[in-house]
Amino acid sequence: MSLFKEKKKGLLGGLFSAFSRVDEDFLEELEERLILADAGVETAEAAVEALRKEKGLKGEAVQKRLAEILTAEMETAGTPELRLNTKPSVIVMVGVNGVGKTTTIGKLAKVYGSQGKKVLLCAADTFRAAAAEQLGIWAERTGADIVRHGEGGDPGAVVFDACSAAKARGSDIIIVDTAGRLHNKQNLMNELTKLTKIIDRELPGADREILLVLDATTGQNGLIQAEQFAKAAGITGIVLTKLDGTAKGGVVFSIAQRLGVPVKLAGVGEGADDLRQFNAREFAEAMVQ
Repeated sequence: MSLFKEKKKGLLGGLFSAFSRVDEDFLEELEERLILADAGVETAEAAVEALRKEKGLKGEAVQKRLAEILTAEMETAGTPELRLNTKPSVIVMVGVNGVGKTTTIGKLAKVYGSQGKKVLLCAADTFRAAAAEQLGIWAERTGADIVRHGEGGDPGAVVFDACSAAKARGSDIIIVDTAGRLHNKQNLMNELTKLTKIIDRELPGADREILLVLDATTGQNGLIQAEQFAKAAGITGIVLTKLDGTAKGGVVFSIAQRLGVPVKLAGVGEGADDLRQFNAREFAEAMVQ
């Protein structure tokens, strides 16, 4: 059974049994439910238009076809694989406060550490009290190295030192924790651009993933966040967190369609093992249940 089906309640439940065929009443209801699921107007309209051409579909056949349409919407943005082939490679985690960046970093450190990779955590969130301490706890739990400075220090200096340490220690992967920032605070977004420039200078040619962590309950505001972070840091993928329970997460369709940025990872619980590579088909199938 799909992990999403186990953890996530379908958002279109009852719709397919309530309508015996694809007619305008069904399509109108479907469009409304997709919008309520945060899939966005463009995605909802595209899905409805595609189904309108499918004459004679009923019941499970409609569900299957809709899942295929939604899967295709997400897959146009690219594959979920992380590109981390150089030594070292870099993962930069960005996003607003409270979305689960630090927890996701800990989960990633565990994943790569269990693969025998030498992981270095970079505590570049120097603004939030105890941020470095929290990251230090994850370093101890996972056996990762960590580079950190005092609270209120220069995040760029921490990134510089982490790059130097990774080269000296032979680290395989650097995971950078950045300060949670509002996407509409330009000075903080500019600082994010500065951090990526330091990585470019100190580790030229290194594979780099810049992952935007989004709370699945955020709704269409997540699209605004993605647009601003894409401008500041050139995000390469999305980590969708808090997908357990009834979280919608439909905003990923809009992000894929507008920005061409794929979802690469999904957090489906609080446990250290509740981080999975995103599967577009499984997510779409769970949506239409």
